[in-house]
Amino acid sequence: MLKAHNTNSKIVINPFADAEITYAFHDIDGTHSLIREWPPVMSICLYDVIVNGLPEDFDSKENEKRLINAAGTKELPETDRFCVESAGLSALTQMEWAIRRSVEEGMVKVNCDMKTNSEIIKRIWEGEEIFDSLPETDEMNEMLKEKTPRLFKLYEAVLNGYCRDKNLEKAKQNPESYQVDGSMDFMRFLKDNGVKSYFVTGAVVEKGMGMHEEVEALGYKIGKGELVEDIIGSTWTEKIPKETVMKRLLKELGINGKNVLVVGDGRAEILAGAEMGAVVISRLPKSSEYQRRLHKELGSNIIVEDYVDKDLFEIFTP
Repeated sequence: MLKAHNTNSKIVINPFADAEITYAFHDIDGTHSLIREWPPVMSICLYDVIVNGLPEDFDSKENEKRLINAAGTKELPETDRFCVESAGLSALTQMEWAIRRSVEEGMVKVNCDMKTNSEIIKRIWEGEEIFDSLPETDEMNEMLKEKTPRLFKLYEAVLNGYCRDKNLEKAKQNPESYQVDGSMDFMRFLKDNGVKSYFVTGAVVEKGMGMHEEVEALGYKIGKGELVEDIIGSTWTEKIPKETVMKRLLKELGINGKNVLVVGDGRAEILAGAEMGAVVISRLPKSSEYQRRLHKELGSNIIVEDYVDKDLFEIFTP
């Protein structure tokens, strides 16, 4: 168990009550791992849907190659900003946003309530992911059910071709080069002091594949009693917001949010952590000025650029 102390340190941006930390929930991409350079890939994939719709062959190998070559080649104001704003949301929610924007632009034709569609677009921007209370046509639901997982798989394929596969091979040879500075030492510090860590991600988690493979390549062993107790993510077809994952974990573990440390770089995990009363750390580069302001508004308690900052370790004592 670690004790977290509210201090006057420059990295504390919102005060918090002193707490006894027994568990930690961590995001992965951008928080600990640098393997996936996902924003330019997601931006081009979402932009392409908005302007071109979803022709029947939108997830063809030819289109995949085209998007790999186009990723990161130009600024895309709306989708670039959306990637910043939506970091931490389920990838299925991010894909749904683009499809709904294409419906709004008239590029995807479907019988739907346009007012509901625009309202959901707005709510996704604000960080919501579940909209069961809003009226939706059967045609819209069926279209999303089919197209969203296909777009998700296309995005993953483009990401693999753009950076993930080559970075993974490099990471296997030199794991530290794809870890946020000090990440492994901080994780060991938590474990050595009795804190059990869980990785939570919006990516699909399949043993030995994808995100699971990346985490292990970086040296974060997964399993009961290991550095990471478990890694929990999404599926290709089921949208599981991080808020839901964290609440399920609290219930499963029989713990209070006030005994949890949440570490992340996306709005979803930061907001969820703040709402459950956890001590919340945002891992953001100094250059990410907008995200730093946003995370402070969302209720993050601490902002660090990396995990070598001595001020971070002074907040926690055995």
